[in-house]
Amino acid sequence: MRLEHVNLTVADVDRSVAFYGELLGMTLRWRGHTADGREAAHVGDDDSYLAFFAAKQTARAINDYLVVGLNHFGFVVDSLATAKERLVALGIEPHSEQDYEPGRRLYFFDPDGIEVELVEYQE
Repeated sequence: MRLEHVNLTVADVDRSVAFYGELLGMTLRWRGHTADGREAAHVGDDDSYLAFFAAKQTARAINDYLVVGLNHFGFVVDSLATAKERLVALGIEPHSEQDYEPGRRLYFFDPDGIEVELVEYQE
């Protein structure tokens, strides 16, 4: 079993495609519209991807670890330092960095306020 995709409703599909492309090297797999006509895109590779659907309203996501809901999703990166440099260049500062077995990680909020984790595993 594997996770194929995560579907995110975003304020600006183009901005999300560019952000995750620049940060993680994701490529555009598909671009089109939802059944109700909203912009949509998939970025990633043949195995897994992020799906972006344009929001009808732009209220920001609420990240609350005390209530039911999505807290964050994570990506494994080869170099956390390189990923952090890209993140900062994109104007995003991590809000937490942690170093514990089996790896080092950082957490940030993407341009839509969705929390994301980047992790580098120790060899």
